[in-house]
Amino acid sequence: MNNVCGRDSLSNNSERGAARLKFVIIMAIIALVAYIAYQYIPVAYQASRFKVAMQDSVDKAATLGQSNEWLRNQLRVDANENNVPQEAEMTIERSAEGRVQARVQYKRPVSFPGYTYSYEFDYTAKSTELLGKQK
Repeated sequence: MNNVCGRDSLSNNSERGAARLKFVIIMAIIALVAYIAYQYIPVAYQASRFKVAMQDSVDKAATLGQSNEWLRNQLRVDANENNVPQEAEMTIERSAEGRVQARVQYKRPVSFPGYTYSYEFDYTAKSTELLGKQK
């Protein structure tokens, strides 16, 4: 007598509970992925912007014949704008042809639930060959 369309009403109630549990698990996973993206994407974006700024500064230094100290100061300004740690290592070299290259290395911690990821940045910007030969 409890049969409605060939299904037992008791099994229908347990199926609803399973759907809620799946929904909660899926929402928790989505929230976790969103939180991880919220923590990681700004760090990666700022590193990408810093790479572009490094390349621009190296090209300007090679074109205008600026000193290594000028380039180091320019990189520090760009680093501050992109939240690069103060203890970042900066190496600047000049070649005999007038090309300039700058290498910046740093590590930045990114906190995730139960884990801290160490974002490692190591990039070398080299002035383009045309700019270096103009000197």
